[in-house]
Amino acid sequence: MDMAEVQRKANPQGAARDRPAADGDVGMTTDTVIYCDGLCEPFNPGGTATYGYVIYWKGKRARNGSGVICTGPGATNNLAEYTAVIKALEHLIDKKYLEAITVRSDSQLVINQLAGSWNVNSPNIIPLWQQARGLVEKFKAVSFEWVPREENKEADLMSRAAYNQRAR
Repeated sequence: MDMAEVQRKANPQGAARDRPAADGDVGMTTDTVIYCDGLCEPFNPGGTATYGYVIYWKGKRARNGSGVICTGPGATNNLAEYTAVIKALEHLIDKKYLEAITVRSDSQLVINQLAGSWNVNSPNIIPLWQQARGLVEKFKAVSFEWVPREENKEADLMSRAAYNQRAR
């Protein structure tokens, strides 16, 4: 699915949705919901970038993952946010789960760029966007939804746990 084949809609909260144009229903329900988060601390840029994700299947927590991406020059919050999405998608692909999914994040940048609502201008982000979009194309359908930070606490805890483990 390329960008021309994608139908974009935004809900009142600004959550971008990304579906194949052939999917004519107003709302897409999926069995699989991914919450993603990333951070770069103690400063951004240049701190330690970590990611976390939590995958729910039929309303139950099925899998989580986290890790350290890098420290120092090149480490940014946006790198961490994109990496969380990429790692979660790679996990599902490795498990051969290619059904319709929903990706949720509190990063408006990542959600809106991956849905195609916002342009990708940063040379550092373009390769991450390309990698993520390449993974998205493997699924039957993907919905991207922005959620407030309060609704993304589990993924946030995963990225913080990776940071705290590194800080020890």
